[in-house]
Amino acid sequence: MLKYTTIQGDTWDGISYKLYQTEAYMSELMAANPAHMRTVVFAAGVVLRAPEIASREAVQLPPWKRRR
Repeated sequence: MLKYTTIQGDTWDGISYKLYQTEAYMSELMAANPAHMRTVVFAAGVVLRAPEIASREAVQLPPWKRRR
């Protein structure tokens, strides 16, 4: 599990985009940090757990188009 330290003004979707290049993993980030689930806009210096997430590419692409 990775860690992410917030900067002033971070939001769940913004953090998800910074870490995973998509806002789609916002729910996974929130689930990994239940103590901060009600936070909408973060203050600087909050340390969050960031789960390692497997790439969706492997599931969405046919075998001959997947990276090796």
